[in-house]
Amino acid sequence: MKIVVDTNIVFSAMLNTKSRISYILLKPNKGISFYSTQALHSELLEHSKRIIKISGYTETEFNSILNLFLNKIKIINPEFIPKNIYLNTFELTHDVDIDDTEFVALTDYIDGLLWSGDKELKKGLELKGWKKFVSTATLFDNIKTS
Repeated sequence: MKIVVDTNIVFSAMLNTKSRISYILLKPNKGISFYSTQALHSELLEHSKRIIKISGYTETEFNSILNLFLNKIKIINPEFIPKNIYLNTFELTHDVDIDDTEFVALTDYIDGLLWSGDKELKKGLELKGWKKFVSTATLFDNIKTS
């Protein structure tokens, strides 16, 4: 199973390293591969002060935990996504959440599923017929049974 990881998933995992989300990302599983774009890393760095403030991490701890999660996710350069896929995705996301265009495009490009906690994104895209989401519960159940 190919899973594209949205920034809010890793953000949540970093804030609670004992959560199901962290467990899913960190537990080796031959049936699941995680992917994202450089936007994941950029957005997490952009919100680093907020994550540090909420979590109480030092900057060194933040960087260690960030690298721990990023090492579990294959980062794909969005320039490799064909233009037609990106443009189709932009049409879907521009009025829902344009910041998630790369994640949705990557999901289509690799024929995967998007793991996101963004309920508005899910609702908006499903109304347009795009239903390639996977839930934390589904992933957790998959890992527990494998």
